[in-house]
Amino acid sequence: MKRLATLLMASVLLAGCGSGTNQTATSGPASSGAGASVGDVTVFAAASLTESFTQIGKDFAAAHPNSHVKFNFAGSQALAQQITQGAPADVFASASPTNMKQVVDAGSVTFVRNKLQIAVPKGNPKKITGLADLTKSDLKLALCADAVPCGAAAKKAFDAAKLTPKPVTLEQDVKATLTKVKLGEVDAAVVYRTDVSSASKDVDGVDFAEAAQAVNDYPIVALPKATNAAGAKAFVDFVLSDKGKAVLTKAGFDSP
Repeated sequence: MKRLATLLMASVLLAGCGSGTNQTATSGPASSGAGASVGDVTVFAAASLTESFTQIGKDFAAAHPNSHVKFNFAGSQALAQQITQGAPADVFASASPTNMKQVVDAGSVTFVRNKLQIAVPKGNPKKITGLADLTKSDLKLALCADAVPCGAAAKKAFDAAKLTPKPVTLEQDVKATLTKVKLGEVDAAVVYRTDVSSASKDVDGVDFAEAAQAVNDYPIVALPKATNAAGAKAFVDFVLSDKGKAVLTKAGFDSP
């Protein structure tokens, strides 16, 4: 566990949880104008939302004294499976409508969109300019697995370009895919531009035209079987609020 202090005495506790990451945002003393406590809220969210939702969780906890937000970040397909198998969750935020439909038939709302980008080491040593460069025989490429939203989107992009990539590794979420570039294990990876932005100290991003044909919608829902229905609704409302949208826009997400 690792505690990160915030200006409002909020904290985030980090711990591994299977293929995902658990984090808890805890409120501090009530500030002037703070909302009512909504208790504990458990949020399952796509790995690509890690940085933005961590900040939103801190802001939410600060606005609701004595409230706690616990996050489980992982690939959307893994989260959907966990929820359908009975894992306790109040809110689900997916990087794909397909994975959302595995959990609920209706009631979700698209709150952001995300576009792909090629992640390369700082300085772009292989001089990559587009998808065609990723098919070169001497280049090591990392992709998300096809079942993962970022993998499905990458496949759409390569299909649009009429190219067949030969990745050396297929990862189960976008953060693991990006990490391969950060560690120097591959020459490039196709991930979301928001993830490239969050890792800008370690990687550069290369835009490519076909990304426009593989944009992912992100739906969010207060789950019908939520243990804390009021807290789930409050968190979703906060994400959709101007304050929540500002965090997401700063992270590089587009409005739906």
